[in-house]
Amino acid sequence: MSTQSALLKVMSDAARKAARGLNRDFGELSELQVSRKAPADFVSAADTKAEQTLFEALEKARPGYSFLGEERGLIEGTDKTHTWIVDPLDGTTNFLHAIPHFAINIALQREGAIVAAVTYNPITNELFWAEKGKGCFVNDKRLRVAGRKHLDEAVFGTGIPFLGHGQHARFLKELHQISQRVAGVRRFGAASLDLAYVAAGRLDGFWERDLKPWDMAAGLLMITEAGGKVTDCDGEDRVLETGHVCAANLDLHPLLLDKLKAAA
Repeated sequence: MSTQSALLKVMSDAARKAARGLNRDFGELSELQVSRKAPADFVSAADTKAEQTLFEALEKARPGYSFLGEERGLIEGTDKTHTWIVDPLDGTTNFLHAIPHFAINIALQREGAIVAAVTYNPITNELFWAEKGKGCFVNDKRLRVAGRKHLDEAVFGTGIPFLGHGQHARFLKELHQISQRVAGVRRFGAASLDLAYVAAGRLDGFWERDLKPWDMAAGLLMITEAGGKVTDCDGEDRVLETGHVCAANLDLHPLLLDKLKAAA
């Protein structure tokens, strides 16, 4: 059954509303791309505008919920048990380069647990969504993690550290451990979509370090609801605290974890 609850509808509507502005800006950015003007400021304006749209839509629908966003940080609400965790534009570098692979993310945390999640790619019009105990979907199709059991047939997603971010030497060790044993490693540039792709069975697993809560919160619930397993890179259930994530189906998760530990 893929009928969204009232809560999911609020989140989906907010994401689609923010997407309208991003789609418009993305079209303009493609034009800006050929000029010599630096598009970075344009993108941060698009980012801020999208977050404002999300903030207003969510606040109107659920007054008093706290709000943790990439742009504005934590805004404490009167309702201390609920917090929206929002990334208005995951995949900013893709967006900046007019690469059509980015997403809007909204997760709802209730008393410390993620209970609802939306990841929306406006370009493909794919809305990934999940609610605790009710499964994971893309648009109206139910999702399950992939059923592959062996590393040599698996394709994993990851994120590559870049200028000023992440542990470069450690990543190369991990890549060395994993890439020679698998069918492929992909780096698409938007962690939230990578996690949604694991839930959808498009990627067999994903690992990355030094992520922020808004990059991951939605995807953690989606993978769990699609039958997969998510831990940090030490196998602990502390992903949002550590910022390190290791996700796959139940067969591949221990194998991926093993290779990450071997690289340590």
